Amino acid sequence: MIKMHIGFDDTDSPKRGCTTYIAALLVEKLSSIGVSFTDYPNLVRLNPNVPWKTRGNGALCLRIRCRDNLVDKIIENVIDAIEENAELGYDRTDPGVVFLFNEVPQEIKDFAKRTVQGVVEMKEALKLIKRFKAEAVGFKKGRGIIGGLAAIGEDLNRDHTYEIIAYRTPKNRGTPRKIQASSVKEMNEKTSPLAFNNIDPETSRILITPRGPDPILYGIRGENPEVVRLAHEMIRREEPVERWMIFRTNHGTDAHLRKVSSVGEIQPYNPVVVQGVVAKEPKVIQGGHVIFSIRDETGEVDCAAYEPTGTLCEISKNLSVGDLIEAFGGVRPSSSKHSTTVNLEKMRILKLVPKATFFNPACPECGRRMKSMGTGKGFRCKKCGFRSSQLGKVAVKGKRELKRGLYITSPRSQRHLTKPLCRYGREKSRAPKRMIRDWHFP
Repeated sequence: MIKMHIGFDDTDSPKRGCTTYIAALLVEKLSSIGVSFTDYPNLVRLNPNVPWKTRGNGALCLRIRCRDNLVDKIIENVIDAIEENAELGYDRTDPGVVFLFNEVPQEIKDFAKRTVQGVVEMKEALKLIKRFKAEAVGFKKGRGIIGGLAAIGEDLNRDHTYEIIAYRTPKNRGTPRKIQASSVKEMNEKTSPLAFNNIDPETSRILITPRGPDPILYGIRGENPEVVRLAHEMIRREEPVERWMIFRTNHGTDAHLRKVSSVGEIQPYNPVVVQGVVAKEPKVIQGGHVIFSIRDETGEVDCAAYEPTGTLCEISKNLSVGDLIEAFGGVRPSSSKHSTTVNLEKMRILKLVPKATFFNPACPECGRRMKSMGTGKGFRCKKCGFRSSQLGKVAVKGKRELKRGLYITSPRSQRHLTKPLCRYGREKSRAPKRMIRDWHFP
C-alpha cells in the first residue's frame, strides 16, 4: 500500500461547474475500485484577491492509500473526470492536477501557505513538482497545477472546519433551489454556533444556498463532521439530492491573512493585517460605501468598508482622525480612479481619541455664552457688551459611541476564509485522528 495525494484546481467557470463536484464524483469512483481514504477531501481556499480566480478560488486534494497496481488506473480515472466535467469551453478555465506519492515535503507545505496568502508563479510550482518527483497534467494553460499543488501542501493540521455539500440532479441545475426556509431556521437554532453562517442575522437571508446555476444545492459549515451531518439531515428538501459529501477545509480560519509590519509593506492582491492611525475622516461615497485612510511612519493607505458589509460599514462611519486601528482585508491595487485600498473584512479598534465638542467661551463678566465676531476677531457678549480678542473656543470632552474591540463584516458578505466571531476560541491545533463512518453518499 502506498500513500497518494491528488490535488486539482480550476475546473469551473464564473457561472457553471464546481471543482468540489468533481471531487465527489471521484470519491464514488475510487471507492468502488478499492481505494482507502486517509482524510476527508480537503477543500482549500486560496488567496481570494488574485484577479484570475473564477468564484471561490477553491482547490481540492484527495488523500488515499492504494495498491501499487492501482496507481495507473487512479490517474486515468482522475484525468477522465476532469476532462468530462471541467468547463473547458470557458477561455479562463485552465485545469490542472498533481499526483504526489508518500509524505508531503515541507517545501510544498510552505508553497501552499504562500499560495493562500499571496501570489505565486507557475514556474515555482513546476520546479517543486520536478524536485519531488510528482506528476502533473495541465489542460489548456494548466494554471490549475498551482492550486492542485497548494491543496496537497495545505494539510490542514492547524485550524480547520468542515462543510457538507449537497448536489443537485442535472435536470434541476439552473432553476430556483427548493428547500424549506423554515427548516434552515430550525436547523440554525439547534446547531448554532457549532454550525455557523447559516442565516444572516441582520437580514434573515438564508446563506447556505448559492445563487448561480452550479450543481450545489446547499453547503453547511461547522466545527466537526458530526454537526454538519446532523444539520444536513434537518434540512427539508423539495427536490432530489444526487449526492453529498463532507469536506475538511480552511473555511472560517483567517488562513489567508498575513500581518505586515508597516503600511509600506503592503502589496497588491495580498490579504493583510496592518496597523495604522486614522489619517482622514471617513467619507460616505455613492452606494453607501465608506472610505477612510490610515497611516504610519512608512506611508498612508485607503481602507474601504463596502455597504454590504453591514455592521463594519456602520462602525467605519464613526471613526475619527487619530484613532488607532488594525485593518484586515485584501489589497486592491491603485488605478486611475482610486489609490491602493484595503478592502476591509475586519477591523480591530485599538485606541480611540477623545471626542471633543467646541463651544463659544462664557463671558467672564456675566457668565452668558458669548458670540463670535468673525474669524480672528474674538467674541462679544450680547448681554453685557463685554468684548475680547484673547478668548477662544472651549473644548469639552465627550464620550465616544465606539468601543475598542474587533468588528467583522456581516455574515452575508463574509468571504469563505473569514473567521466569524463565533469561531474565536474554537480554533483547532491538529487534524482528526479518525473519520466518521458515513461521510459521503453514494
